[in-house]
Amino acid sequence: MKNILLLEDLPEIRVWLRKLVLQVFPAAQISESARVHDALSLVSAVKFDLALIDLGLPDGSGVDVVTKLRDVQPEAQSVVVTIHDDDEHLFPALQAGAFGYILKEQPRELITEQLQRISQGEPPLSPSIARRVMAYFSAKAKPQASTLPHVSLTERESEVLLRVAKGYTLPEIGVQLGLSRHTIADYVKQIYRKLNVSSRAEAALEAQRLGLFR
Repeated sequence: MKNILLLEDLPEIRVWLRKLVLQVFPAAQISESARVHDALSLVSAVKFDLALIDLGLPDGSGVDVVTKLRDVQPEAQSVVVTIHDDDEHLFPALQAGAFGYILKEQPRELITEQLQRISQGEPPLSPSIARRVMAYFSAKAKPQASTLPHVSLTERESEVLLRVAKGYTLPEIGVQLGLSRHTIADYVKQIYRKLNVSSRAEAALEAQRLGLFR
């Protein structure tokens, strides 16, 4: 990660989050912003690899920055870092293109671990967020099979997808299935491509939609 955008309006949180980021990506150049307007200007001027985005800012929602990055820098990864774990904040952020969703209330060690997953190709998603996503869609009526677009996954791909949706890490899935982490990573990339998704949360939704949860 060469260039990282940090959007956070509270100075003390911005300081400790910056320290965590530099622990994981020590060579990164970090651009800081406390407002949506300034962050949007930075997105127009600087090519970012990663953006850590708070949602509740003084002049608007960080979702606008997630959307802007998706539109003008689709290769950049947007990760929400927030205190909000409710549906009203979570799902609009994911729909806007957020690659991950991290809660600030977690222990710093856990946040550091989740940031490390980014360089391993794993979307960072707080465990409680993964559970909320699954609970939300489990409560919905399951669509009729005839209304679902056909997606052809192999038995192994379905096994991997189910474990991704449950929140297991790539190494954990590898141990469970007797495969290397790199092999699992290849499966995940192939699954994401087939399902046309880009995040663990979206993959969890697809697993639910495909009936993998019994």
